[in-house]
Amino acid sequence: MSPRKQVQEELSRERIMDVAHELFVQKGYQHVSMRQIAKELEYSHGAIYYHFKNKADLFYAMVVQDFEMLNRVLEQIINLDLPPVEKIKKILIGYIEFGLTHKSQYEMMFLINDEEVKSCIQNEPLESYGMFANALSSLSNHKASIQDIWSIFLSIHGFVTHYCRSKQTFEDVEGLAVSHVEFIVKPIIEGKE
Repeated sequence: MSPRKQVQEELSRERIMDVAHELFVQKGYQHVSMRQIAKELEYSHGAIYYHFKNKADLFYAMVVQDFEMLNRVLEQIINLDLPPVEKIKKILIGYIEFGLTHKSQYEMMFLINDEEVKSCIQNEPLESYGMFANALSSLSNHKASIQDIWSIFLSIHGFVTHYCRSKQTFEDVEGLAVSHVEFIVKPIIEGKE
């Protein structure tokens, strides 16, 4: 068996991403090197370069995976057989639950403030936001304007961001999340129920 084949079987992309994810969250993207990730995995840094061309490529792969997970959550809710008003609320609660259940992923997806990282992430946030915005627009019978939808998104993003760095779980703040969602959707759903 060739060394490359052996490395490929022993050191998976997923394992590398798991370790890198923890290091990025703990130390920050700029303070983590490929050598540190390799050391944590107890492999040579060359083994990581077999899977990823550089740190930005590794980060990008992680974020793509995280946005795919968020999109699956949104798609599942969108496909539920619920009245439009309930579905809107469920989408917003689902977004908050995703953010507070996957805090470190959410932080990497939306809160890392690094120019190299920002240049890596391009279409994924727009695709997720597009899915979110289109669902809210169609479910409100286009009663929600672009500004309304953006304000709602910013409001739930702010809610998640506020609790993201706390020890509180989604279950701890679920009642508050429901109240928050009821409050922010009221203007677009009044008269629809």
